[in-house]
Amino acid sequence: MIILPYALGICLLALAISMLFCLYRLIIGPSIVDRLLALDTLFLNATCLVVLLGIYWASTNLFEGALLVAMLGFVSTAALARYFTTGHVID
Repeated sequence: MIILPYALGICLLALAISMLFCLYRLIIGPSIVDRLLALDTLFLNATCLVVLLGIYWASTNLFEGALLVAMLGFVSTAALARYFTTGHVID
């Protein structure tokens, strides 16, 4: 009996629930810092989702997509944090 598809299904379900909670915090968050952290966590969850789907579908192309999502998430979070602290992104 192969347990990998069952484990991946449970992981995908947990990740979907986590993404829903992050989306809720992104929309309802009481402060801008909460929304920024929710956006960063949502990018991390999206990266994990792409990696899990790459494992599930046995495709190596999705891992490159996960790297792109991770880089985009890092740059956008850093730019938004800079904008919210100083009021501009580039000096």
